[in-house]
Order: sequence, then structure tokens, then C-alpha cells
Amino acid sequence: MRRLVILLRQSLANARGSDLSRNSKPSRDRQGAIASQGAVAPSLITLCLVAAALLSAAAADDWPQFRGNPQLTGVAAGPVPAMLKLLWTYDAGEAIESSAAIAGGTVYVGAQSKDLLAIDLATGKLRWKYRATDGIGESSPAIADGTVFVGDLAGVLHAVNAATGKPLWTFQTEAEIKSSPVIVGDRVLIGSYDSNLYAVSRIDGKLLWKAETASYVHATPAISGGIAWVAGCDEVFHGIRIADGRETVQFPSGGYTGASPVRIGDWAYYGTLNNEVIGADVRRKRIVWRYPSAFPFYSSAAVAGDRMVLGGRDKKVHCLNLKTGKAIWTFVTRARVESSPAIAGDRVYVGSNDGHFYVLDLATGKKLWDFEAGAPLSASPAIAAGRIVIGAQDGRLYCFGEGGSGR
Repeated sequence: MRRLVILLRQSLANARGSDLSRNSKPSRDRQGAIASQGAVAPSLITLCLVAAALLSAAAADDWPQFRGNPQLTGVAAGPVPAMLKLLWTYDAGEAIESSAAIAGGTVYVGAQSKDLLAIDLATGKLRWKYRATDGIGESSPAIADGTVFVGDLAGVLHAVNAATGKPLWTFQTEAEIKSSPVIVGDRVLIGSYDSNLYAVSRIDGKLLWKAETASYVHATPAISGGIAWVAGCDEVFHGIRIADGRETVQFPSGGYTGASPVRIGDWAYYGTLNNEVIGADVRRKRIVWRYPSAFPFYSSAAVAGDRMVLGGRDKKVHCLNLKTGKAIWTFVTRARVESSPAIAGDRVYVGSNDGHFYVLDLATGKKLWDFEAGAPLSASPAIAAGRIVIGAQDGRLYCFGEGGSGR
């Protein structure tokens, strides 16, 4: 809690500094933000949004969105047992590329079958299923205040009652959604293949603003300092103010990017399809280091301490130094690693398209345990309440928890 207060104070200072540096005459909103937004001081909205984001990331028993928190760090708030075993599986019938979210003892996950599923974390029993407009691809659910949000391949953002599975509202974009929703205060942010990042009202799904880019918004936005950060398919790194949809930062991202960025301090970290991992200083609006590879990076990074971990299409899990971008270790699997790793304590948890779920030592990259699922694991693990949940492309959802020795 003390750290939360410090972060809020820093956010307020940043907001005040931003106001001082801004001209008194407001700039024209090129994305057509609603007029009522302009009547409220952006710095005050920003502070409230930052506070909500930080508070939403505080619960150790939840993993409420893609990568676990709005900064997309991929780090669990609570511990995971040292020894794991398979506790249950659930067969969704069709491929699961959506990464699970966990809140209030329930697992929420989407499937290509068009179903959004709510499954009891303790038992693996289905609580309810909700039928989306089309298959749910890589868009991962997000949960806030009793509502679960997810996008589908018809371009529809769905809001569903988390307890009952009853529909609350839908919002239609103009192309498929693979981005995952992020909830910040009273709004839901999500990207679409129609090239827009959207902010809609969390309560009723009404459009608040949309920010247009030059290509698909595939990635999930990372939230930091009242800004939504997206490394886009247009090869541009965007910083878009959550309060009103105005773009405040833009610089070349280093390549076509499908991965979602991690935002830590003044830095953003992400892999590109141009065969590089990028470390960028967003304050100075420039790339500081590049880590080259012979193959693209699609996996989103997890960041803990002085290191980041992500998967590559070179069949490896890579661990890099945050400041220098130099490799600390690599771990070789037998197929592409498109799953985004999660970190809990001193361990890394990640799936591979070779059909294995791996547990690695964060310090050395040594394999500590693995489980053979028998089908590609391109979804990313979710960690909450001492359990790990990950879906596979054969439609099976796996839950691991405390147990005996593994393979």
C-alpha cells in the first residue's frame, strides 16, 4: 500500500508537469473525442485513471486481464507452489488461443467455438458459457466490478455479467478484434483491425473516443501515467492519452509489431516481427537498444527485477538485461514460442508450440519442470491463488497447482 501511495504521488506530479508544459489553448482533437471530455481537466482524469489502474492490479488472488495488470508486466502478485501437478482439465471443444483471466475464484477464457467460458478455479466445473458473435481468437477477457469484457473475430466487444453470463452490452468495431481489453476507471480500451484504438464507457458501451493509426491495432495497450501505449502494426510506437484520445507520443517502433509492450518507468519493452527485441525510452521518444535474432518475436515480454523474458519464433525462450538488451540466457524448445511468459517469484512459466508447458529458473534458464499437453500452447499462462491456467490449441484448458514431482 505504501508503494501505491508513492506511485499516486508520482502520477500527480507528472500530471501537474504535463499541464504546465501544455499550451493554455487546447489543441484540436484529431480523433474526434467527444466534446464533453474537453470540459474536464485532463490531468484530474489522468490521476483518477492511474489510481484505478493501480488499485485494480493489487489483488494477489486475481489475474484480471491479459498479462495480469495494466502495465502488462506478466508478473504474478502471489506465490506459486514449488511442486506442481495437473489439477483439472476442461474441454472447450475448439482451439483456445485466448489467455485466461482469473477473478473471484472463476476462470474466464474465450474459444474459437464462439464461447466465453466461466469455469470454477477450484474444481474445473463450468459455471456458465456465453455465445459471442464469432470465434474468440487471441483477445483475452478482462474483469472489473462484476463484468467481464472480451472481443471476438467479428469485431464485437462484449460486456457480460461475470456472475451469470448474461449479456450487458456490445460495441461493434469495423474489423476483427485480437487485442485484449484493458479497463481503466470508467472506460474500456481495446484495439481493432480497423486500425483504431477505442475507449468506450464501461457502464453502457458508448463510444468515448477512437484514435486512428495507419494499420491494425493487434496488440493490447499498456497503461502508464494516464497514457495507453501501443507498438503498432504501422511500425509506430503510440502514446495516446486515456482522458481524451489525444496522441501525446509518437516515434518509429522498429518494425511491424504484434506483441504488446511492457511499460516500466520511462521504458517500454517489446519484440517485433522485424526479428528484434526493443528497449525504448518513451520520455526521450527513441529506441535505446535492440536485441537481434534470426526470427521474429510474437510473444509479449514479462519483466521482473533487472530482466525481461519472452518467447521467439526461433523456438527459444530469451532472457535479457533490461538496461543493455544483452542476453542473460536462452532456453531451447522444439517449436515456436508464441505464448507470453509469466513470472512468479524466481520462476518463469511459459507454453510452447511443441505442446509442452515449461517451468524455468528465472536466474539461469534451467528447466525445473514440464508438462506435455500434446497440442500447441500459444496462449499465455494466468496465475492466481497459487494456481496456473493455460489453454491449448486442441481446446483443452489446463489448471496446475500444488502437488508432487513432475516430469
